[in-house]
Amino acid sequence: MGLEELFNVVKVRLNGNDEEKTEKDDSAVRVPDNMLFKCPRCLNVIMTEELEKNLRVCPECGYHARLTAPERISLIADKDSFSEFDADMLSANPIDFPDYAEKQQKLRESTGLKDAVITGECTIRGEKCVIGVMDSRYMMASMGSVVGEKITRAFEYATENRLPIILFTASGGARMQEGIVSLMQMAKTSGAAARHSDAGLLYITVMTDPTTGGVTASFASLGDIIIAEPKVLIGFAGRRVIEGTIKQRLPDDFQSAEFMLEHGFADMIVERKSMRRTIAHILKLHKTGGNA
Repeated sequence: MGLEELFNVVKVRLNGNDEEKTEKDDSAVRVPDNMLFKCPRCLNVIMTEELEKNLRVCPECGYHARLTAPERISLIADKDSFSEFDADMLSANPIDFPDYAEKQQKLRESTGLKDAVITGECTIRGEKCVIGVMDSRYMMASMGSVVGEKITRAFEYATENRLPIILFTASGGARMQEGIVSLMQMAKTSGAAARHSDAGLLYITVMTDPTTGGVTASFASLGDIIIAEPKVLIGFAGRRVIEGTIKQRLPDDFQSAEFMLEHGFADMIVERKSMRRTIAHILKLHKTGGNA
């Protein structure tokens, strides 16, 4: 089956038009749900295999699709260099939120994660560092007690061992199911970042899609160098909330990485294909006694 014929087979399903279905379509070869990728920005449809080869970046418009934490670590860290911290840490249900424990168990089974962030030590082109990667598959990478504790411990390990730390952020903000315990993680992670900074060590934030809410309002904004992937969403409250509050229409590119770069919040925008090389270059420039 050629590519054009394959697209014709699934055209009806992608467009959601049941009236165009024919008996021939129904008897055609069924296409697996994950075989094609429809870009949410330009609506271009491409083979998932081709998307993977292009590091999950749309070849038409450059949209950077989300990566899982293991995918990101594999892309950034040197092969077999990553050693995970606190791999078995699990969150409790501090405010007895209904069905919270059951929902988490289902997410652990479906994602293979214990919570929304993976932290550890690795090398990037030979440069030793601590790394943390948030994963939006797990409750939109919301920051609960485990996320805050793992990030805090990563900072503390980096401070004690005089290592730079790189955090890849992607979050919907604080985790409401943990109430005030979740909000407390903002202060805790920010304090750990401050101690790392006071020790004269390097902290790089890489903001990926989306970085919002309490994560943006805490450790994500405290990097010595803030990098963003192209066109990702960065902000605190949503556009409609802000427009409703200030009674003004916001610019079309508001809360985009490009808007943040123009207004001095982000230091650089780096495409995914260049991310590993760029981070390694920064680490070499800021080499400290801990990894000299």
